[in-house]
Amino acid sequence: MADPLILAVDQGTSSTKALLVDARGRVVSRAVAPLSESQPRPGWVEQDPAELWQSVRRAVAECVTPAGAGRVAGIGISNQRESLVLWERRTGEPVGPLLSWQDQRTAGRCHELAGAAELVRSVSGLPLDPMFSALKARWLLDTYDPDRRRAGELCLGTVDSWLLSRFGGEHLIEAGNASRTQLLDVATGDWDDRLLELFGVPREVLPRVVPSCATFPAARGLAPLPDGVPVLAVMGDSHAAMFAHAGWRPGVVKATYGTGSSVMAISRSGRTGQTGRTGQTGRTGQTGRTGEVGEVGEVGEVRGLCRSIAWDLGDGPALCVEGNIRATGRMVSWLADLFGVPVPELLKEAESADGVHFVPAFGGLGAPWWDPGATPVITGFSLGTRRPQLAAAALEAVAFQIEDVLAAIEQAVGQVRVLMTDGGLTHSDRLMRLQADLSGRVVARSGEHDLSALGAADAAGLTAGLWTLGELERRPRPADTYEPELGEAERRARKRAWHQAVRRALPAQERNAG
Repeated sequence: MADPLILAVDQGTSSTKALLVDARGRVVSRAVAPLSESQPRPGWVEQDPAELWQSVRRAVAECVTPAGAGRVAGIGISNQRESLVLWERRTGEPVGPLLSWQDQRTAGRCHELAGAAELVRSVSGLPLDPMFSALKARWLLDTYDPDRRRAGELCLGTVDSWLLSRFGGEHLIEAGNASRTQLLDVATGDWDDRLLELFGVPREVLPRVVPSCATFPAARGLAPLPDGVPVLAVMGDSHAAMFAHAGWRPGVVKATYGTGSSVMAISRSGRTGQTGRTGQTGRTGQTGRTGEVGEVGEVGEVRGLCRSIAWDLGDGPALCVEGNIRATGRMVSWLADLFGVPVPELLKEAESADGVHFVPAFGGLGAPWWDPGATPVITGFSLGTRRPQLAAAALEAVAFQIEDVLAAIEQAVGQVRVLMTDGGLTHSDRLMRLQADLSGRVVARSGEHDLSALGAADAAGLTAGLWTLGELERRPRPADTYEPELGEAERRARKRAWHQAVRRALPAQERNAG
């Protein structure tokens, strides 16, 4: 009998990717199906839930041949987080658009609820910000069920919930995705009544929270796969990328350079209280100890970081700290669009910023500032400033933003030994060298570009018993390593100049206070 295969589906912001992985963890096939988004008003970012589902079907159809479909032993899913869908429970039809994680239409509501910001942060682990799902849930319900009379007829869910609903069965959400909604008590792993009341979300519309390797509805409608192939694992995309990096190892932090960026590190296990221990896998009963990740601090005191559930392999949630940056790859693509050049050409021109700093506060600043009132600024302009200097400033802004979050993570969980990187922008050697120099840390760029999909495959294969956590940890991971070469004095001076530019982007009262 032919060796089994794992199908990984990574549903992202701009596309859906599908990978077939063999029993040795090698990628044997891959496909991509693009996905559009719309901006009907300034600050609004929407997607079509039906188109999203069709992009999954297209990616699977292009990745899996009819001859190989029978070898697929199971499916792993990773997905864009915080984006939210409302649909009818009986028909499965969407009610309104998907509100993207990038959507800022609820920024005004944040100001109205500012008095509850501390409650929100202390319970959910997340700052009060339009990026998260809770305010999107309120907007969707206020728009399509203002009196909440249809609570029993409607389903609210993140993208993993939406995809699982296409297979039928119970309304479910994976624990890591649930922890990004801002409606979950991250300590108990259950919906919090205080947050539900604050955001006006009836419990009846919400899915049941389940582990990352739970019993999910079996797949159907994913030709050429036969109906009934089991879904073995589900994770948010950033969580899955960290899993693919074996991010539970000591001193490891991962950064994904996508439209925005997620910088994440394991802090501790939620139930056992032991740093970095992941424990049993649920179905296979395999146990793997992952080691220590420095001294764990009170991460709630590090104001720029989020506390979330990384994953739950069956023995309780592994908690993580994370910094979310709104604009990294999106800033570079915006600049390329502005100048009418392809992104690769723009990156080739980026040699020296010559004192120019670009603070990409599109829709405010994310971690570690979390300031929706911040505005984009470019400082250091002169008559000699040209496109190459702006391109270099954009790359430096990516590296500086990542480093600001790394500094906060190091304060929370201990020394950062190596930064594992993935995502489209990591193709830029200049950016990776910049990251090492401006951080003073070792940077290891993954040789595999589709880390979220690979992490979903790793988790699904773990559930299927194809490998253990120990084997995943020992698996070779080809990477390009970048060592810092910049002197400490120059590094500090460049960071000071960057932070001066950031202060100019902040609202006047905060700038003066700083």
